[in-house]
Amino acid sequence: MGLFDFFSKEKKESLDKGLEKSKDSFFSKLNRAVVGKSTVDDQVLDELEEVLVTSDVGVETTVKIIRRIEARVARDKYVSTSELDRILREEIAALLAENRSVDVNDDFSLPAGKKPYVIMVVGVNGVGKTTTIGKLAAQYHKRGYKVVLGAGDTFRAAAVSQLKLWGERVGVPVIDHGMNTDPSAVAFDAVKKAVDMNADVVIIDTAGRLHTKVNLMNELSKIKRVVQKFLTEAPHEVLLVLDGSTGQNAFIQATEFTKATDVTALAITKLDGTAKGGVVIGISDQFKIPVKYIGVGEKIEDLQTFSKMEFVDSFFKKA
Repeated sequence: MGLFDFFSKEKKESLDKGLEKSKDSFFSKLNRAVVGKSTVDDQVLDELEEVLVTSDVGVETTVKIIRRIEARVARDKYVSTSELDRILREEIAALLAENRSVDVNDDFSLPAGKKPYVIMVVGVNGVGKTTTIGKLAAQYHKRGYKVVLGAGDTFRAAAVSQLKLWGERVGVPVIDHGMNTDPSAVAFDAVKKAVDMNADVVIIDTAGRLHTKVNLMNELSKIKRVVQKFLTEAPHEVLLVLDGSTGQNAFIQATEFTKATDVTALAITKLDGTAKGGVVIGISDQFKIPVKYIGVGEKIEDLQTFSKMEFVDSFFKKA
């Protein structure tokens, strides 16, 4: 077994464990829905629809899945309820495969020719934004990249101090101007520092207040404009962090933020502590923006690059 195979196995085990609550909840609902039934009929499909919606898959994605199952039943004439979890797995995998957004197959590698690679991280307070930045920094640092962090969430003392702690822990510089300072100035200095030290990647935290969309849009636009004065093509990535444990609320946040700024990638955190992991299926289907990372535990390694097929496989894997 090679080193890559070992890490792939470790990653898969971590994903399986992180989705246990979601999977157990889903299968207990599914088993109740089909009890006493031998074939998939209209009543089972109605029950299945409710199971998917209450598992936070989302109404639009649920309707698509039910239509696919209906077509499968019509085609095969007879579908046993004992096959339902396998058929669900196949149809959800096929549905997500049709989404134009591609899986992130590389494991925390940076694109060539974009140095420093500038990542602007957005999301409301409490979603695990600063922790995600810290874990990202650790993952990049571990792979030999030079990393700079920018403490641009200047409205929350905890955000600045937390990011500085992550910087110390990982061993990477953190640019901060303290509390109640101009976030765009922090972003500018972080990018300047990255250029000066020939760093590979700079990750900029931003204020996590969804106070009003106009203010948020203006603030994020200003950060972009100021950074572009120094590096015209920056930011290369706008990463929106969502809390998976909030279920449908994560959908709403994704909708609001994608209206407010040009989000290019998503990170969905806190999946290990919730039964709402189905939200990843819905978000992967609904938004044409790739889910790039998922958080399935406390450890740094539990921030994983996301694979739609691996996720569906783990979600439907029976013990």
